[in-house]
Amino acid sequence: MKPRFSLTMLCVAAALCSQQADAAEATYPTKPIRVIIGFPPAGAADIFARLVGQKLAETWGQPVVIDNRPGAGSTIGSEIAANATPDGHTLMAVSASYATSAGLYKKLNYHPINSFAPITMIVSNANLLLAHPSVPAKSAKELIAVVKANPGKLAMGSAGTGSITHLAGELFANMAAIKVTHVPYKGGGPNLNALLGGEIQITVASVPASLGHVKAGRVKALGLTSVKRSAVLPEVPTIAESGVPGYEAKNWYGILAPAGVPKPIVAKLNGQINESLRAPDLVEAIAKQGAEVEGGTPEAFRKYLQSEIAKWSKVIEAAGVQVQ
Repeated sequence: MKPRFSLTMLCVAAALCSQQADAAEATYPTKPIRVIIGFPPAGAADIFARLVGQKLAETWGQPVVIDNRPGAGSTIGSEIAANATPDGHTLMAVSASYATSAGLYKKLNYHPINSFAPITMIVSNANLLLAHPSVPAKSAKELIAVVKANPGKLAMGSAGTGSITHLAGELFANMAAIKVTHVPYKGGGPNLNALLGGEIQITVASVPASLGHVKAGRVKALGLTSVKRSAVLPEVPTIAESGVPGYEAKNWYGILAPAGVPKPIVAKLNGQINESLRAPDLVEAIAKQGAEVEGGTPEAFRKYLQSEIAKWSKVIEAAGVQVQ
């Protein structure tokens, strides 16, 4: 005989589940929170994760430990995060490269949408088209002329094959009808170090990671990838207004958790991170990095992730980008 469940028993079970969920939300976090980042230290994703993590640690009284797991366009770190215990104590800080990797790697050991519970986008910013001081160009327009006079001779670095910096560079080269040699590195930090050392002549890098080098004159900022100029670099024109009309390649950063994290904990994380993003000191710190505060709901971030994956998958296909 099949077991029979009365309406009363179902209601009791539902009430118990609700009480357990409420208890989980009330006590969370009960131990240090690990934030996995798929890139080396010093990149923009690392910078913003540490800023937000510091606020969470101050509010909740639990350490927030940054765990850098670079490689394969952040997919190594993403796989680790996807397989973590879904209790809210392991999070994943992602950038736009997360969306590009979804279109680049055909066989992932996780699903870019279904394997995660989106928490919120935290900030967004433009990237910069940068050049080594030895390159005789002061703008995107002048760089195009230099490259056309030396086709294939200038090396353009990136934070990795299929990263947002790589695809932003591919989009620039395609729209400007120029030929450069792509040199991928394992993250934004190594990419900038290569430019500083003269291993490469040009690159696209985030404003937060490269701002100090630009201010110090160690590299030249030739153009912004956004549709409007940056408040921290008002003198630098956009690429669209300096030789390539219609060009845009926005970067963004957000927080994910493994799928299966209880909804009350997702809501608590979302609420606290959004509250932290409104703190004047954090807003000021983010602005100094040349970025803008975003925030928002988990549902809005999920929809944005889906749109970004679709967008960059088309760019990858058009450029014929492949990983070995």
